[in-house]
Amino acid sequence: MKIKTSSYIETIRLGERFSKVLKCGDVVILEGSLGGGKTTFAKGILKGLGFKKKVISPSFTLMHSYVNKNLEVYHIDLYRLKRKEVKDLYIEELYSKKSIFLIEWGDKIKNIFSKYIKVSFIFLGENLRLINFCLKGYDREKIKSICD
Repeated sequence: MKIKTSSYIETIRLGERFSKVLKCGDVVILEGSLGGGKTTFAKGILKGLGFKKKVISPSFTLMHSYVNKNLEVYHIDLYRLKRKEVKDLYIEELYSKKSIFLIEWGDKIKNIFSKYIKVSFIFLGENLRLINFCLKGYDREKIKSICD
């Protein structure tokens, strides 16, 4: 499934709509070039999940966690790490059916998860993005509703 956005606000809103299909235990792999919209989309997801805390890129800290009464979201950025360094993080030990993972540059780690939603961001123009959703281990119906 592919969706175009033409502004920062549209990407945030798409993230908010997408958040409505997420459940505890979901893993979302965010891929695309630098400045492609991955963190902006993550901001929309967290907003849609009801988190009020400011969302910033975890590029330098590697991970931010957001917690409320019944949900924990890990926002992870693996851009600065090599595959071997990623293995040393033991991210799979953090994984829980009570949390949601948003992993930027997640191609380095996706093989440890049996199912995930990959969201790819492609520049089409100055503010125009093509956002492609691919599912591994999920039924297509999982995300079909965000197009409505």
